[in-house]
Amino acid sequence: MARKKQYNEDEVLEKAMHLFWKNGYEATSMQMLEKEMGINKFSIYSSFGNKHSLFLESLKQYKSRVNSTFEKFKKGTNGIEDIKQFFYDSVSSNFNDDNLKGCFVTNTYNEFSETEDELIKEQMNIFMTNLKQIIIEKLKMDTSKNEETILRQANYLLLAKHGLAAASRVNTKQEIEDYIELTFKNL
Repeated sequence: MARKKQYNEDEVLEKAMHLFWKNGYEATSMQMLEKEMGINKFSIYSSFGNKHSLFLESLKQYKSRVNSTFEKFKKGTNGIEDIKQFFYDSVSSNFNDDNLKGCFVTNTYNEFSETEDELIKEQMNIFMTNLKQIIIEKLKMDTSKNEETILRQANYLLLAKHGLAAASRVNTKQEIEDYIELTFKNL
């Protein structure tokens, strides 16, 4: 008879996600995961497979966590102001929790940009393509913009979002707010 798990998978996954978010994939060891999650390696392997699978599950957990921010962004009807609010919303947790800096997806994107890990790249591409599409939809609300301008501004804003996520790891709240305000000043 199989033993009953003495832990909640969602809770230990949340702990793993925070650890990967803080340290990255490579710098997070199985020993660190055991300690943070409060379960042994056997339990980690039993529930999640291996470190790589646990990392992929952590990315999914993060995406579900930020889903409400994305839904708010998608449903907005104020075009560029919706994009600007999304920028603010996406960094707000950085100033509530000193251990969580930047965006877990952007951190992962940066860490895995030079690797051949197709599963991670696929997750990153899906996320970035979705974000860019929402930005394009918001920019199209301004009917004075042509397709070329919309695409250029979408590319600019996507890169600005990457920069914002990276900057939010080390910069102050005021510096981040100044960055957001100046990003949108000339759009």
